[in-house]
Amino acid sequence: MGYRYFGVGGLRSPSLCSARNPINYTATTALACHETSSGHSGFFSCLLCSEGDWWLAKSLSSGRKGYIPSNFVAQVDSLEEEKWYFKALSRKDAERLLLSSGNKVGSFLVRESETSKGAYSLSVRDSDSAHGDIIKHYRIRSLDGGGYYISPRMTFSSLPELIHHYSRDGLCQRLTTPCISLVPQRPWAQDEWEIPRESLKLVKKLGSGQFGEVWMGYYKNNIKVAVKTMKEGSMDPDAFLAEANLMKRLQHNKLVRLYAVVTKQPIYIVTEYMANGCLLDYLKTEEGSQLNLPKLIDMSAQVAEGMAFIERMNSIHRDLRAANILVSETLCCKIADFGLARVIENEYLAQEGAKFPIKWTAPEAINFGVFTIKSDVWSFGILLTEIITYGRIPYPGMTNPEVIRNLERGYRMPCPDMCPGELYNIILKCWRNKPEERPTFEYLQSVLEDFYTSTEKQYEAEPQP
Repeated sequence: MGYRYFGVGGLRSPSLCSARNPINYTATTALACHETSSGHSGFFSCLLCSEGDWWLAKSLSSGRKGYIPSNFVAQVDSLEEEKWYFKALSRKDAERLLLSSGNKVGSFLVRESETSKGAYSLSVRDSDSAHGDIIKHYRIRSLDGGGYYISPRMTFSSLPELIHHYSRDGLCQRLTTPCISLVPQRPWAQDEWEIPRESLKLVKKLGSGQFGEVWMGYYKNNIKVAVKTMKEGSMDPDAFLAEANLMKRLQHNKLVRLYAVVTKQPIYIVTEYMANGCLLDYLKTEEGSQLNLPKLIDMSAQVAEGMAFIERMNSIHRDLRAANILVSETLCCKIADFGLARVIENEYLAQEGAKFPIKWTAPEAINFGVFTIKSDVWSFGILLTEIITYGRIPYPGMTNPEVIRNLERGYRMPCPDMCPGELYNIILKCWRNKPEERPTFEYLQSVLEDFYTSTEKQYEAEPQP
């Protein structure tokens, strides 16, 4: 069984995952790989083709071993070989990908239908004067005797034939270029957890706060990472390591991946690098300030998705706010710093006179120190106001003591300008006084993801001949 590799560059060094023992259970599987570094094609046997974003392969011509990104690998003469085929991508993620930078009107992809087994969906980037760039979806149905169609008046023997036809005309836009697929971050060895400080090179300071600094850097000079350097005395190393071991088990595509730690003072925390920095700062940039309402709500839904995972894992965040949400180059939002608030030393806070994030904190947490997933829901309501106002500080014009007094009287922030009433109603549910009456993150994810699709048609009408 053959595969083709569509990536740029050759094999990544296998030393990146030296702890993994290659299992040659598919030694006869061939990979046809175009290595731009050497300028010629070659065949590879797949040594490990089932673990995450990268597959371990061996060149049959040179004998070299290394990793290739799995989303750039496809079985020869299969649908996966088509650059426009994204297989099990969800509708929501298809929209996020097609609206990301690098894609233009006419960019498209084909994915498996989420609701109809054996059917496919064609997603196309379109534009109109009222909404700007939008994504339209067409259902591709299969014929009993083989073949596919969007309109029953015009059928095709294969999906490539269908795509070729609609690349000329017939839909909202001509299908021009397949959606861009990013190469995933290089793999991180599972045993590289407590690492020496010397293995990190700090390159660019990204920011600083009351507990330390954040840097862009490199691990072993080849893996781009973010490094949080903690001020000495800000946390107990043993307590932090215990919490970090719990944090590293929380792996989800809407949570910033914790890679490794330096446990000797000063403590370093190594995570995946997010190109657009924190959401609070990004919303204030020229690019961020031009995001439309659907995109802002989509970002909110992404945060809710990550928090729904934390909820399912019976964990809590304790410091949920826009400053602790990071944004990738494709505008993927991921939750950072989950669990850290638990291990920051109270004595350190007192010595430094650090500001407790009162404006994001639920009343029961302010008054009694009770933090639960429901206090995170309260904070999420505050975060929604940050997003919808492009980073405005909550309770504008109020001091922390004024906020506390007003909350005790039942005060709630009024609906921000440009905030739809339906969204404000969701926010108010997050601020219910009784924690048990606040919604779950599972519910919040659902209503935010369906904020527009529940009132819009799911698929475009069949094209007319």
